[in-house]
Amino acid sequence: MRYFVAVAEELHFGRAATRLHMSQPPLSRAIKQLEADVGALLFARSPAGVTLTPVGTVLLDEARALLDRADRVRVRVSAAAGVATITIGILGDGTDPGVARLAAAYRRHHPGIDIRIRDTDLTDPTCGLRAGLVDVALTRAPFDVTALTVRALRTDPIGVVLRADDPLARCDGLRLAELSDRRWFQFPQGTDPIWQSYWNGGRPRQGPVVRAVQECLQAVLWNGTVGLAPLGHDLPAELAVVPLIDMPPSRVVAVWNEGDTNPLIRSFIEIATTAYRH
Repeated sequence: MRYFVAVAEELHFGRAATRLHMSQPPLSRAIKQLEADVGALLFARSPAGVTLTPVGTVLLDEARALLDRADRVRVRVSAAAGVATITIGILGDGTDPGVARLAAAYRRHHPGIDIRIRDTDLTDPTCGLRAGLVDVALTRAPFDVTALTVRALRTDPIGVVLRADDPLARCDGLRLAELSDRRWFQFPQGTDPIWQSYWNGGRPRQGPVVRAVQECLQAVLWNGTVGLAPLGHDLPAELAVVPLIDMPPSRVVAVWNEGDTNPLIRSFIEIATTAYRH
């Protein structure tokens, strides 16, 4: 199911294999076996990539629910066993050098700790923190911080992601008002409204619903939708990013539940603050 969700979110076997830290052939075999077990195709394959079939769309919702449940079971069992474990939620971009520095530093300081990572999509900026799935989250603000403690780690300017052949892609900078007639991506219903408002430039928008970074980029490629991304992140050659002059910057933050005295969390926050300072 984790393999299936990765392919469904990336809509590309190669990117999904990279995300799963495996080669592509066994991933393809696993998906074909899953399709055989289900008795239906889950993906429509073409030279341009893959798309979910109607059956795949149904399975994706069920698979995410099953994996969330499995994560909850692991958290409860580890707590009952008293294992020295910390679960870190990451709203993710694997190209962020801050994450790599933090991971190396935390391993050096805590070589005997079982570190678990929960990679999450764009629909939950707390990365499962409120649901009790993680101990601490490495994510982006703003979002509802009720009963949460937030430590700011870094601030990133934001740019608008456009197709490279878009006339606006040649601009040195843009203002939000210049994009008012464009379609924007949306997050699913129920997503934190503060988070949704920020990524929609502070006003209601119309456009396709996305859950993951790759879905957002594909919406730009296929629909000409406006996307947003922190500046300095690698994008495919078919896309361009133009700085948004009047868009508030995005804050990389570490977040944990208010009042949680777990010493592993306190150590994580201290190490993260140092790692992101460089």
